Amino acid sequence: MADVKVPVLGESITEATVGEWLKNPGDPVKVDEPIASLETDKVSVEVPSTVAGIMGEQLAKVGDTVEVGAVIATITEGGAAASPASAASPAAAPAPTAPAAVASYGSSSPAQGQAPGSDGAAALSPSVRRAVLETGVDPSSVQGTGRDGRLTKDDVMSAAQNKPAAAPAAAPAPAAAPAAAGGRKEERVRMTRLRQTVAKRLKEAQNTAAMLTTFNDVDMTAVIEARTKYKDLFEKKHGVRLGFMGFFVKAAVQALRDIPSVNASIEGDEIVYHDYADISVAVSAPNGLVVPVIRDAQDLSVSGIEKTIGDFGKRAKDGTLKMDEMRGGTFTISNGGVFGSLMSTPIINPPQSAVLGLHRIEERPVVRNGQVVVRPMMYLALSYDHRLIDGREAVTFLVALKNAIEDPTRLLIDL
Repeated sequence: MADVKVPVLGESITEATVGEWLKNPGDPVKVDEPIASLETDKVSVEVPSTVAGIMGEQLAKVGDTVEVGAVIATITEGGAAASPASAASPAAAPAPTAPAAVASYGSSSPAQGQAPGSDGAAALSPSVRRAVLETGVDPSSVQGTGRDGRLTKDDVMSAAQNKPAAAPAAAPAPAAAPAAAGGRKEERVRMTRLRQTVAKRLKEAQNTAAMLTTFNDVDMTAVIEARTKYKDLFEKKHGVRLGFMGFFVKAAVQALRDIPSVNASIEGDEIVYHDYADISVAVSAPNGLVVPVIRDAQDLSVSGIEKTIGDFGKRAKDGTLKMDEMRGGTFTISNGGVFGSLMSTPIINPPQSAVLGLHRIEERPVVRNGQVVVRPMMYLALSYDHRLIDGREAVTFLVALKNAIEDPTRLLIDL
């Protein structure tokens, strides 16, 4: 019998929350195969098995807080017959339809909806469970594209869009208190540890910093033309797509060098200035936005920046970002435009003193040389801590960024 313990989670992190069980009692387990997912303040961490055998008792439930070094499960080494016997048990029923296949969040019962022969590896995350409930998709009929073949929310939503009109379903089992037609429903879902931490930090930022947001707009014509002209050659040479973030990170680094207070932070009664630019970039993950850090962005080329962001995005979707990659950062860029945002007032990520918000590109009439013309425009928003950054510095930063984007040659000749 082998104990499964909570691994070391990183500097200053002493506990985590059990997010989900990836293996259930009786499931076969391989060496280094993940059996559980833990949620820390920053990322989800998978707990691997140190031995091969059969999953034994789960000593913690989903939602429980566990400390580093605590035993959360046992594994019987060897004993390969246990799982087939369990699978052959008359009590084992065929995979139910989608709504019944989803265990409620916080339940310690085995996750259902796995494809036959999946060895239980396709446990559903909370976001996937919710998507299954909302769409009525049978998870056992969908091929997962996530890590180890797990279902992602995108898999479920795609299957829902392609699902043919459903035939009249058999009468469901009577519920204890069936809702009247058109009745309203409620669902309670436990906040993840990450979401609780995000909520706490954002509220602390509002309570501590003297936040102010300054706006500007930028004509994206030159960057769009450069991207259109060189994107194929860029991808062929560097193996990564040329996006807009590479331009904005380079322009931000240049503007931060000229306006160092935007790249600084307050510690007690001291101002800490940084001679480097560690740029935090918000990327989408199944459980929400995460903010990994591009270290020493001032030393990277556009291709290096795009490769780093692409790698972050892929690993955020797979849930394999490391906690060290989320720490630090001297300045944040958040691109709400990919979700269609026209304008926003982003909140500072402490201890940073500023965050840049990018928004959607939209054709609007503008005046050029006395003529009204249509140009692809984007609103920029800089939220900053007014205790450290004056309005003049904020505006100067945005103007420097705007000039670099509207004339990318400035990035090459260091203007």
